[in-house]
Amino acid sequence: MTRGRDWGPRLLDDVDLLRRLKARPELFARLLETQGPELARQRQLREEFPDDLVRAALLLAELRDHGRAKFPRAGEMWFDRAGLEQATSEPVARYKACRFRPRARPVFDLCCGIGADAIAQAEFGPVTAVDLRPAACLMTEWNSAVCGVAERVETRVLPAESIDVSGCLVHIDPDRRPGGQRSLRIEDHQPPLAFLQRLTSQAPGGAIKLSSASNFGGKFPDCEVELISFEGECKEAVVWFGELRSETDWRATVLPSGESLTGDPWTAQAKTSPLLKHLYDPDPSVVRAGLVDVLAERDRLFRLDPAEEYLTSDALQVSPFTQAFEVLAELPNNDREIRAYFRDADCGQVEIKCRRIPISAEKVRRQLPLTGRQPLVLVFARVAGRARAVVCRRPASH
Repeated sequence: MTRGRDWGPRLLDDVDLLRRLKARPELFARLLETQGPELARQRQLREEFPDDLVRAALLLAELRDHGRAKFPRAGEMWFDRAGLEQATSEPVARYKACRFRPRARPVFDLCCGIGADAIAQAEFGPVTAVDLRPAACLMTEWNSAVCGVAERVETRVLPAESIDVSGCLVHIDPDRRPGGQRSLRIEDHQPPLAFLQRLTSQAPGGAIKLSSASNFGGKFPDCEVELISFEGECKEAVVWFGELRSETDWRATVLPSGESLTGDPWTAQAKTSPLLKHLYDPDPSVVRAGLVDVLAERDRLFRLDPAEEYLTSDALQVSPFTQAFEVLAELPNNDREIRAYFRDADCGQVEIKCRRIPISAEKVRRQLPLTGRQPLVLVFARVAGRARAVVCRRPASH
């Protein structure tokens, strides 16, 4: 199936079209049966079904395929492109929902989108899902039914700003594309920053979901900011407020283990050291939460440079918050010397990592003579102010 199909961002934003599409399950069955090139398949389907339904079914089938990375039941769920892209993945949504327990207050999921967070909340009790778009609320209802929680999800087509949240717990995922272009500035979100800040005092407790790359620093005083990663990728930042915040201001959580690192980024200060026997790449949630020094002090690790996130130690430290590597060689950041090392090394494939040193990983990889068998790791890092190339391998026990 063709990737990146674009038939207009509002194709699946038409409630009438969605209802007609849902009423024709045989269209999806025929879609699976058709063979041959894409255009030929479209022509076959258009002989039996209306053109707009064929286009919508093809787009939805593509989105369902993409959605499998976030939702085990994606093959039955309903998405539009923006809704799927912004939707919380199922493991992250379930993790967040656990903090709302016990359910002593009503729960609202504002800007519910396709319903991922509302569905997770509904596993523990009733939730009211609110969105300005009728199609989003309809998808939330249908996705709740797919996940077996429809009786605990009520939807309302309303602006988030119109909801009286006094006495309620709130989750909100503001729209990052209100003008069609994705923005990392919270001031550009809808509802905007001013509303989100007021929400932290109007509701007794709740969570604000933001992009992990957004400019959340300093925007939410007296709140906890949690950076959540799943399988090594930082997925989102969550601002916890009121009775749902903990005693810490900053938290990094790694899923699926669920372990958290907390601390004060302003008081921790890791020592620096030359490169030792092991190198560590901190989880991106730790980096984005500013907790690298906290992690280093806790696990007796050293920074390679004050401006570099990579850490080092002699004794191997196994942690859910780092990837550990055994150091084989420290080389100058020089193409000729790096190629010479790999010419003699028993290396058949190489993973290339960097944080602060701008490189083209694909260009470096193409230049390396990889004629051996072992998988190695090449890390470009700043060590005591100098750009270096560190050849590593993953420890057998890690």
